[in-house]
Amino acid sequence: MNPLSVCIVAYNEAHNLPRAFESIRGIADEIVLVDAGSTDRTQEIARQAGARVFVRPFTNHSDQKNYAASLATNDWIFLLDADEAPDAALRQSILEWKTGEPKFSVYEMARLNWYLGAWIRHSRWYPDYKERIYRRDKAAFCHVVHSALQFKGRAGRLRGNLQHYSFRSLAEHEEKLERYGAAVARDMFDRGRRNWRAAMWLAAPWAWFHHYVMGAGFLDGRRGALIARMAARGVRLKFAKLGKLVEDERRLQSGGWRGAGPAPERGLESATREMPGRSLAD
Repeated sequence: MNPLSVCIVAYNEAHNLPRAFESIRGIADEIVLVDAGSTDRTQEIARQAGARVFVRPFTNHSDQKNYAASLATNDWIFLLDADEAPDAALRQSILEWKTGEPKFSVYEMARLNWYLGAWIRHSRWYPDYKERIYRRDKAAFCHVVHSALQFKGRAGRLRGNLQHYSFRSLAEHEEKLERYGAAVARDMFDRGRRNWRAAMWLAAPWAWFHHYVMGAGFLDGRRGALIARMAARGVRLKFAKLGKLVEDERRLQSGGWRGAGPAPERGLESATREMPGRSLAD
């Protein structure tokens, strides 16, 4: 038997948690929830579901996830976002895995996104494999913007879908693009990237083509068209924000900055603090 600790990081997720907790009933031997200081009923709902609740000020997504894993009493971790829920097939697959001998230290699963009233099965949004079940002594999350699991070797694969209730509205999608664009731009800037104009005009059309044509987004109807358009907008936005950082730097270096005009973009930490319960990349 492989005891499994389900770890969730959250911030104001009262609307999502009941679904998430119901979906892991019978597969979770323990639930650990790390809250970044929610002002809604997140902590209350978690405790009612039997979760062990801890409060930790948000630093970045990788730190928060690794901290949650460190609090678990089992070595096998299932990292679950508050807006996700394993479907029946994935739950059965996990139950079968728990009774066998693990062949891998990390397991991935397909993630199926719910977007504006429908499941998206193309548009490069599916199968969208995510490594979520792992031994905490063999893998850990890293990176500030794209929190990803790092490990050696290859991952096993479980059947079924991790259902992801991604956006409740188009406005929420647009707001995430703004935050993500600012975070990625700052990350590129801090790593020394200064060329942005060509990328802004060339990469954006490619992103649309990649999602709508190569990713068969046209099979997702109007939602596929919208996903492709938003992907292009996101690419254009991050390079535009990078351009502003570059221009601000040049003005500061030339002595031209005297406080006039728009203030410089916020740093990466500020850009990623606004929704600590979910990764900007998800």
